[in-house]
Amino acid sequence: MPGRYEVTAVGGERVRAFIPSPLPPQPPLNLEGPLLQSLEAASLSLGRLEAANRVLEPTIFVYSYVRKEAVLSSRIEGTQSSLSDLLLFELDQAPGVPRDDAAEVSRYVSALEHGLRRLGEGFPLSNRLIREMQGILLSAGRGASKESGEFRRSQNWIGGARPGNAVFVPPPHLAVPDCMAELERFLHAEDDGLPILVRAGLAHVQFETIHPFLDGNGRVGRLLITLLLCETGVLNQPLLYLSVFFKRSRDQYYELLDRVRRTGDWEAWLAFFLRGVRETAENAAATARRLSERFAADRERIAEEGRRAGSALRVHEVFQERPVLSIPEACRRTGLSFPTASAATQLLERADIVREITGFARNRVYVYGGYLKILNEGVEDE
Repeated sequence: MPGRYEVTAVGGERVRAFIPSPLPPQPPLNLEGPLLQSLEAASLSLGRLEAANRVLEPTIFVYSYVRKEAVLSSRIEGTQSSLSDLLLFELDQAPGVPRDDAAEVSRYVSALEHGLRRLGEGFPLSNRLIREMQGILLSAGRGASKESGEFRRSQNWIGGARPGNAVFVPPPHLAVPDCMAELERFLHAEDDGLPILVRAGLAHVQFETIHPFLDGNGRVGRLLITLLLCETGVLNQPLLYLSVFFKRSRDQYYELLDRVRRTGDWEAWLAFFLRGVRETAENAAATARRLSERFAADRERIAEEGRRAGSALRVHEVFQERPVLSIPEACRRTGLSFPTASAATQLLERADIVREITGFARNRVYVYGGYLKILNEGVEDE
């Protein structure tokens, strides 16, 4: 059975809250036939993504791709910040940027980086770490008053104006600690023979079903996928994010979550999830290849400048790391003097590689337009 219902009182209404059965599913999953083929295809696509990323300096793609995901995942929750807004906000040069939204997206980046840093230090992907990340995500802004960093101590619901007409009611808050303890045990089980991609797909549904926080569940639930793949070594870098796939397939996503809860049809969900992994990994690999080609073509254009090319190439390298950049920041990262960095940036501007975006006479900010255009594909459409 996928779970059971418990009648509970919320706001004067009696509702049926769903308590999921512990993972792995019973009866056992059928991972043969088409589902096995989907698993193999998704795994191959992840391998190709790792190979494509190795063509770039790893920190270059990861820095921007993490921020692209932060924008996309936060947009699902209602923010309006763009990738450019976020990069400007982090540069502390954000005139006209919706600062509250940009700050919220920036906290998503901080939460992810905190999780990855903790994993790198040998700390396990655990309920404690999940709470820490949610606490950072909701440390300020609209969710700061909603028990940030702690599992909820009241009933929540999904859809509808009140619990009585909700689309789905997660477990009562008293059941959340036990449900999350079971999920933590499943994340680290080594005796059930389940492939990591399957484990990630199952864990995501379980987390979304438990909905352990009053806010931030969607974003943390999506992060859980990437963190599990990084912790287990399936990914060496945090490059797989399913936010775009889930948003574009939103109706199917919610229908399959509901089907798991009603009938225990985990296989249909996993087929969908593995397709998302494959498509997302292929798109990310294509982005990495295009960025590599763009960087190489621009380096060739800079090299044509002869003796002036040396400093310009150094500044170009910094723009690969930070596609939105000020001259003082370029100086700090290259060690060049302000006049030299300024002249190099002007050379890049004349070559139509970067452009100035503030219109100011001082405190000017430049954007690596070709880089940002490639990275923005899939962001500005959402």
